[in-house]
Amino acid sequence: MSGEQYHKLIERQARVVHQSGYAFDQIICIARGGLRVGDVLSRIYERPLAILSTHSYAADGGTVRGDLVIAEHMTMTAPRLGGRVLLVDDMVDSGHTLAKVVAELPRRYAHIESMKTAVLWWKACSVIRPDFHVDSLPDNPWIHQPFEIYDRMRPVELAARLR
Repeated sequence: MSGEQYHKLIERQARVVHQSGYAFDQIICIARGGLRVGDVLSRIYERPLAILSTHSYAADGGTVRGDLVIAEHMTMTAPRLGGRVLLVDDMVDSGHTLAKVVAELPRRYAHIESMKTAVLWWKACSVIRPDFHVDSLPDNPWIHQPFEIYDRMRPVELAARLR
């Protein structure tokens, strides 16, 4: 997938959310995959972006899920998290991360009155169905995203590439 195709998916996601009529005052992206999605949606909707880091893919070059770690703190520029939240990520694969974050956020932030989820890809094998998605994948394909080349690229390889 090219960078242009990836950004078109994010634009389609913005349209899907807009057409739903869901009025939110805060976007939370699940890092790392949701960073690009959250950044673009934050710009389009002119809503503050909060970043919640999680980590679960550790073995075999990031293809085997390990224990999920949800960061203790969220990074945001607003003085307080909004009450109507759009939680975004790039995809729902197994769904374990999204399900746990959806359960955890209201425990940490009791003032959340409404939260909807949005992803680019929803795999049918997921344990959770997002509120909004662009593509539904009936099987479990590996999505090759344009930034994955950096997963294995180190400064030495980058220097050689840029020569």
